[in-house]
Amino acid sequence: MDQLTLDLPELDLLDAPPDLTSYHRILINISAGKDSQAALDAVVKAARAAAVADRLVAVHADLGPMEWPGVRELAAEHAAHYGLRFEVVRRVGSNLLERINERGLFPDSQNRWCTSDFKRGPVRTLMTRLVREVRGEGISGRVRLLNVMGMRAQESPARRRLLAFSHDGSKTCSCEPCRTRTTAAAAVLAAGGKVPKHLKTGHGASNSLRHVDTWLPIHRWSAEQVWERIRQAGTRPHMAYLLGMPRLSCVFCVLASRSALILAAQLQPELAALYAEAEAATGHRFRQDLSMAEIIAEAAARPPVRSVEEWAA
Repeated sequence: MDQLTLDLPELDLLDAPPDLTSYHRILINISAGKDSQAALDAVVKAARAAAVADRLVAVHADLGPMEWPGVRELAAEHAAHYGLRFEVVRRVGSNLLERINERGLFPDSQNRWCTSDFKRGPVRTLMTRLVREVRGEGISGRVRLLNVMGMRAQESPARRRLLAFSHDGSKTCSCEPCRTRTTAAAAVLAAGGKVPKHLKTGHGASNSLRHVDTWLPIHRWSAEQVWERIRQAGTRPHMAYLLGMPRLSCVFCVLASRSALILAAQLQPELAALYAEAEAATGHRFRQDLSMAEIIAEAAARPPVRSVEEWAA
């Protein structure tokens, strides 16, 4: 890393922040992972500079036993470091392994229902609560929410294509661009055509009551910049990084590299066994190219993994 990069003023490392004063609440998604740690520090500093730090809400989507031990507690610690309000959301009902057994399939790169069911969906329930909260303060009209996440372009081709700032529109969003796209898309469908990408709305967080924008403040950052910001901030990284994991996703993410999965099985053998039971119960492999039974066997047969390959996700 060029030392000059690290010596730049703090906000120069940010993709140009949106007008933070225009939002009633700024929701920061924190996983306790390194990227959300760095993004949290960057956004808190930007919000303080804009005199809107009181509008910040940190949220952690709790994945239960599928997460590394201590993740929820560490996320709370990160929020407390800045004196932020901290909210935990979780899916009502089955946990991830139970849901896999119910569906009879594991998620995969083409069908990442784990993200929509266990992260995006529960966070939207908090958005609904925040809208009611803001309305209770006497604010009329649509409530403006800024949803902040720590995704980086360096992580994968898919994340590289993301915009650092975007509107999370939907068919029920009442803003003019969404209404225009929805009307045009309906006309295309009525004519028997396929809706082009530029006419499709987003993941649907916005609706008639709330306007939701998404901001990825560290989208252009390198991993080196992330770790340097964490060092400067003084927040504690999760132990999984010290044990060799490059990411703090689910312990057994279906998108993870083989070496990461083997190390995870060495560190969390009881959880690996539960995944193997789900394989046996559903008759489907953890991943088409790799079963959990194979992961467990290799984890037992080899010495502790010392080098873990990154993965695109």
